[in-house]
Amino acid sequence: MDILPLTYFLNGLLMIAIPLGLAIFLTRRWKAGWGLWGIGAVTFILSQVGHIPFNLLVQKLMERPLIYWPQAAQTAFWAVFGGLSAGVFEEGARYLALRFWARGARSWRSGVLFGAGHGGAEAILIGFLALATYFFMLIYRQADLATIVPASQLEAARQQLQAYWSVPWYASLLGALERVFALACQVAMAVMVMQVFIRRNWLWLGLAVLYHAAIDGVAVVGMATLGMYWTEALVSVFALASLVIIFALRRAEPSQADASEVASPPLRLPSAPPETAEKLEETRYTE
Repeated sequence: MDILPLTYFLNGLLMIAIPLGLAIFLTRRWKAGWGLWGIGAVTFILSQVGHIPFNLLVQKLMERPLIYWPQAAQTAFWAVFGGLSAGVFEEGARYLALRFWARGARSWRSGVLFGAGHGGAEAILIGFLALATYFFMLIYRQADLATIVPASQLEAARQQLQAYWSVPWYASLLGALERVFALACQVAMAVMVMQVFIRRNWLWLGLAVLYHAAIDGVAVVGMATLGMYWTEALVSVFALASLVIIFALRRAEPSQADASEVASPPLRLPSAPPETAEKLEETRYTE
């Protein structure tokens, strides 16, 4: 029995269900609303508005380099450039969102929920793309490609279709596993950026950018030299390191009453002087 169609479909569903499940768990456990999660999700989308066009522009410029670059040099360049551009745009967007939008979010829990929204939006969007690809490939598998694809692209389309449906079933689930790893990394980086405001130290923003660049750079080099299985193994190491970072930066939650919302002390009227025999004697002659 060919279970590959089932596992491909499950892969896309898990990419969507896992971040939503994490969001439900966090909001219920901490009795929090979905506001910060939503801000994190919108922050990711806005970061890509600048990130994707910038990368495409650089890629276009690199199509005609002034000098010849060996393949290894090109891989190294895209690993460094791609990692840094992702780090600058995404961590910069995170900082701006916390600085100007989520001004009341200044705690460890807020950072976790904010990061879960950022990474969750990324996972959900990729999940929908994975499902769309799955349905198209399912249709093309049953169709006559010659009636759909131009003749000049027919052979390439057949090769892509063959490659898609020839992977082992467990390889089709790697996308969902990678999103779990990426979600842990995104939460860790959000908590790191949050330290800029909690600890009042800009160094944390730089560390988040470099950490993001390292993760993406290793993934690029790994896919070019080691293949997808070893690359996922390397990313899993970053995911474990991210969990350590998340809990190492955990701080005690502030009290429910913010400094600006501390309850005023109860109004107390001055107490009447005690009644003594002398006082009673004096009041006899006041009327």
